[in-house]
Amino acid sequence: MSHLSQRPEKPVVGVSIPHESAVQHVTGAALYTDDLVQRTKDVLHAYPVQVMKARGRITALRTEPALAVPGVVRVLTGADVPGVNDAGMKHDEPLFPDEVMFHGHAVAWVLGETSEAARLGAAAVEVDLEELPSLVTLREAIEAGSYHGARPLMETGDIDAGFADSAHVFSGEFQFAGQEHFYLETHAALAQIDENGQVFIQSSTQHPSETQDIVAHVLGVPAHEVTVQCLRMGGGFGGKEMQPHGFAAVAALGAKLTGRPVRFRLNRTQDLTMSGKRHGFHATWKIGFDAEGRIQALDATLVADGGWSLDLSEPVLARALCHIDNTYWIPHARVAGRIARTNTVSNTAFRGFGGPQGMLVIEDILGRCAPRLGLDPMVLRERNFYRPGQGQTTPYGQPVTQAERISAVWQQVQDSAGVADRRRDIAAFNAAHPHTKRALAVTGIKFGISFNLTAFNQGGALVLIYKDGSVLINHGGTEMGQGLHTKMMQVAATTLGIPLHKVRLAPTRTDKVPNTSATAASAGTDLNGGAIKNACEQLRERLLQVAATQLGANASDVRIVEGVARALGSDQEVAWDDLVRTAYFQRVQLSAAGFYRTEGLHWDAKTFRGSPFKYFAHGAAATEVEVDGFTGAYRVRRVDIVHDVGDSLSPMIDIGQVEGGFVQGAGWLTLEDLRWDTGDGPHRGRLLTQAASTYKLPSFSEMPEEFNVTLLEHATEEGAVYGSKAVGEPPLMLAFSVREALRQAAAAFGPGGVGVELASPATPEAVYWAIEAARGASAATSGGHVPDASAEGGNADAENADAGSTDPGNGGTGTADAGTADAGTADAGNADGRDRAAEAAALNGA
Repeated sequence: MSHLSQRPEKPVVGVSIPHESAVQHVTGAALYTDDLVQRTKDVLHAYPVQVMKARGRITALRTEPALAVPGVVRVLTGADVPGVNDAGMKHDEPLFPDEVMFHGHAVAWVLGETSEAARLGAAAVEVDLEELPSLVTLREAIEAGSYHGARPLMETGDIDAGFADSAHVFSGEFQFAGQEHFYLETHAALAQIDENGQVFIQSSTQHPSETQDIVAHVLGVPAHEVTVQCLRMGGGFGGKEMQPHGFAAVAALGAKLTGRPVRFRLNRTQDLTMSGKRHGFHATWKIGFDAEGRIQALDATLVADGGWSLDLSEPVLARALCHIDNTYWIPHARVAGRIARTNTVSNTAFRGFGGPQGMLVIEDILGRCAPRLGLDPMVLRERNFYRPGQGQTTPYGQPVTQAERISAVWQQVQDSAGVADRRRDIAAFNAAHPHTKRALAVTGIKFGISFNLTAFNQGGALVLIYKDGSVLINHGGTEMGQGLHTKMMQVAATTLGIPLHKVRLAPTRTDKVPNTSATAASAGTDLNGGAIKNACEQLRERLLQVAATQLGANASDVRIVEGVARALGSDQEVAWDDLVRTAYFQRVQLSAAGFYRTEGLHWDAKTFRGSPFKYFAHGAAATEVEVDGFTGAYRVRRVDIVHDVGDSLSPMIDIGQVEGGFVQGAGWLTLEDLRWDTGDGPHRGRLLTQAASTYKLPSFSEMPEEFNVTLLEHATEEGAVYGSKAVGEPPLMLAFSVREALRQAAAAFGPGGVGVELASPATPEAVYWAIEAARGASAATSGGHVPDASAEGGNADAENADAGSTDPGNGGTGTADAGTADAGTADAGNADGRDRAAEAAALNGA
């Protein structure tokens, strides 16, 4: 076992304990960024001047009317920026733009004595605009050839040979939506200036070091003049990895110019309309299978909706390409990526960071192709798993070293959920209920852990031991409710060999731990835990020398367990507090800076080859749903999950993360439907779903009626802190099982073996149209032929029905087209389009 993963005697890690701030959360005592305003004197309030057009060039900006509003102190414009007028790392996000790029783009900021004065001042600012043509939808951008950023290409094997060897070949198209983060706490920052002109910013940010960088270059000062602190966040989910920086810069600029503290906080509508979302994607694909249903070749193009600026779209797209294989070996593949530029908010990181989008594509393909192949979807999926001992690599060249865990979680979840018996029960239920159908689907995941950019895979920590034996730890990770701080305290207590109550954790600050990476990529525990362990090991080694002298033993024979130092084979002991006090009087250093870098990573972004991930996290979920045939309404009856977190550092925290990730994934795939005004009227580009009343989030009513989560046992991860694995992002993708169960339930309204397409999000409306397509397929069945039922709104489907794939005259390629349904051209919002889709499906089967 590696040094990093080995656990000492009686560790504090592995013990289920509550979140370190749980009591404060539920009592309301926990302080968030905007709570600090009440403790700060003479605060000014910032309010945006938004332009409600999708695109246009600013021809005049008149701020004088705002200054006439009582309580308005100043209006910030581009002319006030002493440094670089840009809030992004790609230098394509002007903080004060000359061109409006999306509906609601802020072009200036008003500072007022009260938030109401600032709001009225913002309303008084006059902006003249020369409107320009805009691209609101992903399809509009693709048709216009509007792209930006990198164009990665991932290739492996011989794609032409793979298709030539395929007995069945299908092709298709799939477009699916993004997702709003909808964290409880909106974007917020509070900036103050000290007597030396240095800036101190409290920010709700997942990446304090990058917030520091952006603020510094906007102000034109070195980074050491800017300190950023993050107490905690009321949720982040990736939405606070890049986008807080510009908002913090506005507050800092206002504070610098006025000498007064400046508070920035978006209200909910502003947050929804001004901040980026999960990237929606459009995919075209062609896939080949052998006669037994094993994947031979995949040719696909993924287009991400980047919005108006690049933000993190390039690494999001890269991770999508790296995860299109999910748990399946694809010997021959060619996958291209593009980033569309649209006049909407700049889409950004979101839990999973492109991984869910790439994995959804392959899961949708298999869900659609299984009926065409005459295979049960579970059989098709399992038949294509990576296999241990085969030397198989991902399409980008990384060996899959734990392929046995893919099968292990898959089999365990089937056993624990009683899948075989329940599927028989479901078949009987469906036979007896013509208007209600049930289905049970199982899907698995393989998710890579580490930042794709190798340089980000480093973490730092500062650990201080005080004379009384108490310990204070600082690290570069941020707490957004996910329990990172709880785990870090457990790591420190375990490494030092002391009780947990001896350890306290300080807020994340850039002047304590510099140059940190974002708390993202599920790497927060790996990086910061490794750094804390390193710092604590330095301190422990020093204290062991002191204890050895007191105990008359060799330092290598001394152990510190539960706050007591003992030598092997001796009854003598020294209490922790006494040991620390002795070390102080012996002038032993009682502070240490720790550092950790993830080893074994290499990645070439140009060739798209390498091993960008330290390891893969695995999991499997079995979901049962019940669908109403009249409305498409459904309920999730039961969910069973087996998830691989290595050796859990904090089981209660990890189970909570699995549950929360799954529910958030189910929300993305079934409920959360982002809509923009795509007409040519005056509100073109406006986000229509800009409140909880119009944007449906998962609630108690969407929770599974029975929810069972099991962590995979005996799953030590070598080379990770105390044998643990990341847990933040991977569980989200377990929700694929919900969507696949809905697909199968909709298909159950048609003849046996029918396949249906399903829009994403699979709202009750979308499920209803899938049911109607299945019924249409039933009506069209003749001569024993079961057609494919297509009901996927917005998908221009170009699948081949694979007729004659066994015909010797077909050359064994399976490319003969038995009638293309082309049903997906139906608009998701157009009932007539759906009728045409049903007609097309019927004609295809006739």
